[in-house]
Amino acid sequence: MRSHLLNDTTAELYRRSVTDGVERVAAKLATTDRPFTGVTVDALAPRIEGIDLDRPLHDTTAVLDELEDVYLRDAIYFHHPRYLAHLNCPVVIPAVLGEAILSAVNSSLDTWDQSAGGTLIERKLIDWTAERIGLGPAADGVFTSGGSQSNLQALLLAREEAKPGRAGWEGGADLAKLRIFASEVSHFSVKKSAKLLGLGPDAVVSVPVDHDKRLQTVALARELERCREAGLVPMAVVATAGTTDFGSIDPLPEIAELCAQYGTWMHVDAAYGCGLLTSLRRRELLDGIERADSVTVDYHKSFFQPVSSSALLVRDAATLAHATYHAEYLNPRRAVAERIPNQVDKSLQTTRRFDALKLWVTLRVMGADGIGQLFDEVCDLAGEGWRLLAADPRYDVVTEPSLSTLVFRYIPAAVTDPAEIDRANLYARKALFASGEAIVAGTKVGGRHYLKFTLLNPETKASDIAAVLDLIAGHAEQYLGESLDRAC
Repeated sequence: MRSHLLNDTTAELYRRSVTDGVERVAAKLATTDRPFTGVTVDALAPRIEGIDLDRPLHDTTAVLDELEDVYLRDAIYFHHPRYLAHLNCPVVIPAVLGEAILSAVNSSLDTWDQSAGGTLIERKLIDWTAERIGLGPAADGVFTSGGSQSNLQALLLAREEAKPGRAGWEGGADLAKLRIFASEVSHFSVKKSAKLLGLGPDAVVSVPVDHDKRLQTVALARELERCREAGLVPMAVVATAGTTDFGSIDPLPEIAELCAQYGTWMHVDAAYGCGLLTSLRRRELLDGIERADSVTVDYHKSFFQPVSSSALLVRDAATLAHATYHAEYLNPRRAVAERIPNQVDKSLQTTRRFDALKLWVTLRVMGADGIGQLFDEVCDLAGEGWRLLAADPRYDVVTEPSLSTLVFRYIPAAVTDPAEIDRANLYARKALFASGEAIVAGTKVGGRHYLKFTLLNPETKASDIAAVLDLIAGHAEQYLGESLDRAC
């Protein structure tokens, strides 16, 4: 079995095996004509359940053949121009090259003695991102597994920063006094983080949004004042730069002013909108983000990186010490005095992949402007999609996009029952997914079911959007026709 270990004696086997796998994937990408085959759980599950993991095939070609049957054939391919569902981007080739390298070398980014050059590369990318944001010379950060972890760590820091100097602070008993403010369309990880941090069930205050789905600062000011009058502690305000459902960007400068007035930690969840940091034409949409205490970025959304690639940035490097613990076998205290850069001192994770390498290779090949050009293209596409929807009497579209998300609803001319319209939209989404011709997402607006395009593929064209709208309408009309037949 030692013949399977990657080392100097097996380098040629490594080259052949990886090449065979890459050729399979390349062939699949070259011939994929739809984002999904439409396979059902009931059809796929028996094929996987029937595999006996205690009886290996002992042959790479046989394993790849099997993998074709249980995964590659029916995988959902984000690179296809009619994958329009979630915040999944097609990936750039330099990042995939970085992924291959980091997997093979297998550095762990927790300590310097496990990842010498990798540690410095990650730190350089953190500095680069912090500079793009404008956080200042004391900024720092760390790569994470994704936006949810970044948001969790940011709110952990905000919780700890809310304690010192607070009159009457009594430790754990006073956790119930802490409040987090976020818009009603903020990411679900805000509420999940509050629970994980031991805060009370009322800890997260949902602030109303305006017609464009942006947090209403008048309402935020009212809630902050109410919090103070009630003797509660405004622990943090979470502003969103790119909401999951609408791509809306909260008014960051006004929120920063309120946070300064009330002495409240300002966190900006820019997991989606971070692509604007490289935009050639839309960077001003993030004005005010430079005043944040912490920022979440997801390179695996709008920087076209493979999952996972995210980071948490903070204005003051010292605040990261709230997540620092020392172990003699890993990062002893003396390492700090010796100026040994151990990234585990900043992270919620210990063993951690060298995900920063993907972004490093991407920037060295394409440059930031190259990434920004791709993100600008999908934002432009969303504008075209908005105009198509606004001009189409079959659809109601919620709001004009700031980024690349469109939320809309099929409205049949002859049906007025909102519940029946809900069912028609749900059916259309499900039927479209089952066909494999395109994939769209769904959400609720005002309690009603809507459909959603999340556009992150520069290869998608307005003609693709128009074609998918026709498919949706066709499925919805089929459902309504069958529903009418049943009623008769």
